[in-house]
Amino acid sequence: MSEQMDKLGITEMKIETSLLFGLFRREIELSKKQNIVAGPMISAPVAAPAHISTEPVLSPTANAANAIKSPMVGVVYLSAEPGAPKFIEVGKSVKAGDTLCLIEAMKTFNKVLAEKDGVVREILISESQAVEFDQPLVVIE
Repeated sequence: MSEQMDKLGITEMKIETSLLFGLFRREIELSKKQNIVAGPMISAPVAAPAHISTEPVLSPTANAANAIKSPMVGVVYLSAEPGAPKFIEVGKSVKAGDTLCLIEAMKTFNKVLAEKDGVVREILISESQAVEFDQPLVVIE
């Protein structure tokens, strides 16, 4: 495979295979960006760049009793599809049962619903953000 990549001038290749309607999936990624010389392996911790925070940023109200928290681990979406209007906006009223956002977990989109009537005071998440269980998402007062 390496010789064929050299002949074609390819430095990276990704191959995906799905069987049984996506129930089995195999991904292979090949890269020839640099030559690697065998030698002793040295492992050292790598610090995040100074402009990237590794700690979650929560507002003072994020721990308030009126924060709606994530019921699961997943990826959050603020609208039903790209380009569609967002479910909520700061300052807008919501009623109990209104959809606040969607959380995708295991290729299933789960609605996060308002637990009470109120006004959206703060949105603590952003589009396509990975969220943890019990992480504050939205503050409704």
